[in-house]
Amino acid sequence: MAENPNLNVESPGVRTHITVMQGVIQRMAENSGSCKIWCITIVAAVLVLVSRTENSNHALIALVPAFLFLILDIYYLALEQSFRSSYNVFVETLHKGELSASALYDVKPSGSIWHHTWKSMRSFSIWPFYLPLGLTVVIVWQVMIP
Repeated sequence: MAENPNLNVESPGVRTHITVMQGVIQRMAENSGSCKIWCITIVAAVLVLVSRTENSNHALIALVPAFLFLILDIYYLALEQSFRSSYNVFVETLHKGELSASALYDVKPSGSIWHHTWKSMRSFSIWPFYLPLGLTVVIVWQVMIP
């Protein structure tokens, strides 16, 4: 499509699009943080309940929610990175003066979700949290063995 000279940084449509994209990125980041909060809460609750039983193998049940929240956290982080990529492309196109009016209605992640998922799996925000959590569950399980 041809460029639109009326679309610039001061345009209300452009500002609205940028605000929407920033809101989506912020929600994905908040969801990632919520995953960690809920994971700690549920794993701690499971370990407290298991400590009252006589079977130490039940402590390994806490690995299930930890694993599920790990997957969910990776997904939210991948979506966040994908929307950031889309945001960066939009702003770059805007500054080049090549922005079309149809781009204002295009709020979707860009790039391969699998690429962003793989990148998220190796992220510093994932492993320093979930690895020690998993190790804590295993340590609790080993300590509880009679």
